[in-house]
Amino acid sequence: MTIGSFAPKTEKKKSRKSKSVVNENAPLLPKTQEEDLGFDDFNGASFSGAVFNLATTIIGAGIMALPATLRELGMLPGLVAIIFMAFLTDKSIEFLMRFSRAGKFLSYGSLMGGSFGKYGKALVQICVIINNIGVLIVYMIIIGDVLSGTSSSEDHHTGILEGWFGVHWWTGRPIVLLITTLAVFAPLASFKRIDSLRFTSALSVALAVVFLVIAVGIAIVKLLSGGVGMPRLLPVVTDFSSFFKLFTVVPVLVTAYICHYNVHSIDNELEDTSQMQGVVRAALALCSSVYLMISFFGFLLFGDGTLDDVLANFDTDLGIPFSAVLNDAVRLSYAAHLMLVFPVVFYPLRLNIDGLLFSKSTPLVLDNFRFASLTVTLIGLIFLGANFIPSIWDAFQFTGATAAVCLGFIFPAAIILRNRFNLATKSDKILAVLMIVMAVFSNLVAIYSDAYSLIKRNKTSRE
Repeated sequence: MTIGSFAPKTEKKKSRKSKSVVNENAPLLPKTQEEDLGFDDFNGASFSGAVFNLATTIIGAGIMALPATLRELGMLPGLVAIIFMAFLTDKSIEFLMRFSRAGKFLSYGSLMGGSFGKYGKALVQICVIINNIGVLIVYMIIIGDVLSGTSSSEDHHTGILEGWFGVHWWTGRPIVLLITTLAVFAPLASFKRIDSLRFTSALSVALAVVFLVIAVGIAIVKLLSGGVGMPRLLPVVTDFSSFFKLFTVVPVLVTAYICHYNVHSIDNELEDTSQMQGVVRAALALCSSVYLMISFFGFLLFGDGTLDDVLANFDTDLGIPFSAVLNDAVRLSYAAHLMLVFPVVFYPLRLNIDGLLFSKSTPLVLDNFRFASLTVTLIGLIFLGANFIPSIWDAFQFTGATAAVCLGFIFPAAIILRNRFNLATKSDKILAVLMIVMAVFSNLVAIYSDAYSLIKRNKTSRE
């Protein structure tokens, strides 16, 4: 992936000390030590810490749905689609950062506000809120499914704790999620700087790699023993319905790479902002490599039997030694990964709700009561959603086809076409138009296909 620099080459490197605070448009951090009321000495985030935080923002629940995109598209088109989506993500972030530098905007919302006024800013904040609340509820539901089991389908899938200790009141979903919320989510969500999560972010990426290594190992063992057949290379298209179904992978691919709402927060804490381009490319290269290998080996391992959530495929006997141990290792590492991703996604959620509701108030970082109140309220709502919504994969696809695609592609392309600072080239505008056309068309088709499948499934169940 080759893109232009985020800023003109003649621009000197900027340290975080040269940035100014812009009221509600700023992230949670004061920009100088004089304004840093009560903070520890903080000289800026490191390059590696920024890479891990951005990579953790990218790698979430979408990683488990990617093998299913190869089931729909076939091996070759599926892998190409993953690489192409990484390129579009790279380019869309470059659009955002280039215009943010020109206008000295410190958040996604203020950038949209500078191009489209207060309604543009509010629209970004609403999309971040919708997307992140939906994603965090999905994370918590998956954690509950992995640890406590699920009966959302006709078959009951035993959770890790049920398998180890049997069915007890303390292995039930509400108690397990409550303990996880109090012991993990609440403490990690209490940090006021996203750079404070750099170590847990590094660990979450390592856990994703653990899942990858185990899946690759299982696939190689089965391949050597002749237990893996030739994967399907191309999609199977027999009629219009099967053709339209191909577009249902778009929301999954968009959700897998969505990270735009955290780019400004990470950039604002980076000591040398000229490194941001390298941070984005390094994070995308890392995540794309993980995505390609997980998708390839996951589809190679399970073929057309790959489920929408490939994690469910690890609930049965894999036909190799120590199958049960490997299944538990895969599921436990993934659950732990999502626990550590949760606070990184929660950070911009809290920031955008505060900006939407209290735009005229003092910075959130300086108001401990407001900070604590928003944190407790949001975590409580997500906890309730995860306990009372049995499965929201259809809703997850809906948010991917609406809020996520707006944040990832439509809004950055619109900023280029608005071209407030006359920085957009002809090729930028052509790519922006293509982004909007592809995003709108493919996601309208995906929403139609998902709705049609849901209606058809409900009719079948009634009969």
